Amino acid sequence: SLHRPSERSGEDVDIILTRLREVKAFQRFPPSLLLQICACAFYECLEKGITLFRQGDIGTSWYAVLSGSLDVKVSETANHQDAVTICTLGIGTAFGESILDNTPRHATIVSRETSELLRIEQREFKSLWEKYRQSLAGLLAPPYGAMESGSNNDRLTDKDSMNSDSMNKAHNKVPSEKLQRSGKILRNAILSRVPHMIRDRKYHLKTYRQCCVGTELVDWLVQQSACVHTRSHAVGMWQALLEEGVLNHVDQELGFQDKYLFYRFLDDEEEDTPLPSEEEKRESEEELPETILLLAQTGPDALLRMILRKSPGQRTGDDLEIIYDELLHIKALAHLSNTVKRELASVVIFESHAKAGTVLFNQGEEGTSWYIIQKGSVNVVIYGKGVVCTLHEGDDFGKLALVTDSPRAASIVLREDNCHFLRVDKEDFNRILRDVEANTVRLKEHEQAVLVLEKSPRASTLGSIKYTVISGTPEKILEHLLETMRMDIHQSEPDPAVDDFVLMHCVFMPNSQLCPLLMVPTSWHLHLALNRRGWSMRSTLKGYLVAPPPGSEQERLEYAVNTKRRALTMILRWANTHAYLLQEEPAAISFLEELYGNVSNDSRILRALKDLVPDLEKVVKLHSEEAKATRKKTLIRQFSNGEERLQKKQPIRNQDDILLKVYCSDHTYSTIRIAIAATGREVINAVADKLGTTDELLLVHLSSAGEKQILKPNDVSVFSTLSINGRLFACPRDQLNTLTPLPDQEGPSAGSMSTFELMSSKDLAYQMTMFDWELFSCVHEHELLYHTFGRQSFRRTTANLDLFLRRFNQVQLWVVSEVCLCAQLSKRVQLLKKFIKIAAHCREFKNLNSFFAIIMGMSNPAVSRLSQTWEKLPTKFKKFYAEFESMMDPSRNHRAYRLTVTKLEPPIIPFMPLLLKDMTFTHEGNKTFIDNMVNFEKMRIIANTIRQVRHCRSQQFNPDICQPNKNQTEVRGYVRKLCVIDNQRALTQLSYRLEPRRT
Repeated sequence: SLHRPSERSGEDVDIILTRLREVKAFQRFPPSLLLQICACAFYECLEKGITLFRQGDIGTSWYAVLSGSLDVKVSETANHQDAVTICTLGIGTAFGESILDNTPRHATIVSRETSELLRIEQREFKSLWEKYRQSLAGLLAPPYGAMESGSNNDRLTDKDSMNSDSMNKAHNKVPSEKLQRSGKILRNAILSRVPHMIRDRKYHLKTYRQCCVGTELVDWLVQQSACVHTRSHAVGMWQALLEEGVLNHVDQELGFQDKYLFYRFLDDEEEDTPLPSEEEKRESEEELPETILLLAQTGPDALLRMILRKSPGQRTGDDLEIIYDELLHIKALAHLSNTVKRELASVVIFESHAKAGTVLFNQGEEGTSWYIIQKGSVNVVIYGKGVVCTLHEGDDFGKLALVTDSPRAASIVLREDNCHFLRVDKEDFNRILRDVEANTVRLKEHEQAVLVLEKSPRASTLGSIKYTVISGTPEKILEHLLETMRMDIHQSEPDPAVDDFVLMHCVFMPNSQLCPLLMVPTSWHLHLALNRRGWSMRSTLKGYLVAPPPGSEQERLEYAVNTKRRALTMILRWANTHAYLLQEEPAAISFLEELYGNVSNDSRILRALKDLVPDLEKVVKLHSEEAKATRKKTLIRQFSNGEERLQKKQPIRNQDDILLKVYCSDHTYSTIRIAIAATGREVINAVADKLGTTDELLLVHLSSAGEKQILKPNDVSVFSTLSINGRLFACPRDQLNTLTPLPDQEGPSAGSMSTFELMSSKDLAYQMTMFDWELFSCVHEHELLYHTFGRQSFRRTTANLDLFLRRFNQVQLWVVSEVCLCAQLSKRVQLLKKFIKIAAHCREFKNLNSFFAIIMGMSNPAVSRLSQTWEKLPTKFKKFYAEFESMMDPSRNHRAYRLTVTKLEPPIIPFMPLLLKDMTFTHEGNKTFIDNMVNFEKMRIIANTIRQVRHCRSQQFNPDICQPNKNQTEVRGYVRKLCVIDNQRALTQLSYRLEPRRT
């Protein structure tokens, strides 16, 4: 359906661009290259078994595979019948580069299945190749026949030769242009600012010419820029230069160290290298921020490689933490316990190979190692079948070798140059599993395991062994935590394991089960009174016998008091965590009231627990009174666009009601009043009642672009996940195709720049931050759980979280809408400057939610393609934007962002989508139940992420951080009522009208 290149509209280009972005290999391309490919490439669709070209033909086009796969066949003779398939090209591979020098085709290419290709003709490809050689070369399949050459000389099995081999290569290779330039700029900057850092130095009677000291280099770099987060970050940045030979240790040692060791820049290796000229000094001053930014991005990886290259015995505690942090985010390891990951950190080995076509191992060989791809990709080749699949970053292979002695089932061949792997050897892996098993204790009842504990590697300070819960039945986990709870810490600093339980129990043990179990230990005074002569009666904890110890009455009293103290501590923790959610459960309120009655009726217990009782009284009063008061339902209008947006946000609760407008296909609507947590079915029934119809209706979310999503009958609080301009429709199935968006779903037709250009950027950022903080404060910690595990299973709303996430999308679309609705070039440049300033102030206010939303809006294709606008942006602003964009770099699991956050003190408004992604990653990679027991390891990891949210809110937001101007009310009104276009296609069309494609 696509037009030929000459007839393509902006919309066509957008469709092709979307297709290209779905292919992993194209995601690394610069946007300008992608746009040029969209403009000049032809689209080809081949049926199965079609010969695209034959070996020996002179070619005219280059191809990239969008879907399907093709066989590469090579014949030793002129006869095509005896051609052998040597490999298969999958999605994201490219071929046909022989057109660059008009050599005959190396092979015959035949489609294995229906395949879609992009074809670029020789002339266009040559000009793209000149400009974007590095990007395009990354797609090319290994040189044909590399398999047969069996280039095993690049393989290393021995751990010791491993280190020396890959490291020595660094010194023979030519540094990349970028890093060579970086080295020059840093050297010139040092010589112009602190020339004494580079000088001849004496050590043990030997003089080392023109060198610097490791610690001084680190000191200097940390002072230069806020994007250098820590000393170890700076070490990684110097290591990136050392790896490439741009900086060298005077005795050729291969890891950079923050010590009194001597290093020399490449430019100083030659005798009498001239000092930088004034011109070079000025250039180095100008380029220094960009250089530091580049190294700040490559530094963490270089540091990790350096650490992984150390032999396991040389790794320090800090080294192991860095490796462990890396292992936490590798999907191939998600199913292993954190203890195993910690142990793996000390044995995992770094292995790298420089050339595509290198064979890592051959089919049939004995398997001794498991590999995880850290960078690059490999082909999996089976004799007689060719390439059966391609594996990319994050994938793993060879794991079978760890569990069985069977030979390798396939050969692994590098698909591109410079691939990096993490390798785990069989003996290490099995030793770790044995050690972990030896430290594991399993408690059984009736031959069934009910609790699995692990000895903590860090034994407690008192020398007693500490056990961590790995898994167990809900009751046994609770019993264990109550018995082992630490009482020496204040309840505001809870025992971490208790906190994990209290945060997560709703996933595996609802309040209806938990409350009766917590009641038992707190009602033991009855047994004391009844049995003065000894403990013949036993308190039963749901079938588990808990017998107080024999001893004097005083000892028994102490035992009872301690048991109650632990239970009460947990109950107070539980009530604080649940907060207002308790008021929605009458059973929970009556549990608290009964508990308070029990404790107050026993004077001896009262005296012993006098420090906890006032807290309990406060909690009981608060929740009982609030529960009575909130029986009348609040009406929520927060999802409408009226004046309600100006009121201060209060948390939305499950029992609140909402007025919903539900439209029919003729654009008339019914307004229904319904509970926030209502299901799709309840909404439909209410609409059918209102319309007086017996027809079976569908509930549909219709976006402004006309996309329809049929909502399921058991979806909870369906309104809260609507897109910004989305609306709810109800119609019989046969009318589904006639639904069209309402006119007001299109969004504004003119920008609002004339309004907000008069407001100061700082005021706008301040009011956005105030609004975001209100929304963020309303999100209950449990909403994160409902979102991750699915709202349906809890019948709970996540409306507060949805409002907060929706705000993120709204701010992002506000940026795109305003830019695309601004017809005048000079005004658009002003707009970009304004948005960069607002983003800078948001960052200053620690509002990372709006900060990221603005930067993501600016990197939307409809804005980033406006090259004439960006060209006119002053250099200073381009640099700010580049630095901001680098914080959004998703590589290494958003490491740049995570480092930024760890440096901030609360209050912080975090980038919520990433926290949710972390929780989903943990949830999907780990089962909730193992052998009918709760996987408590998983609960602990998710609880840690929730605690990050808690940390962000642990200090109240101070409204006095900005002295507002006179027009605050106006600014506040504006930021709370942003009008946006949320249809990407409409935005792209507007963008092409502003700046048509350059021919």
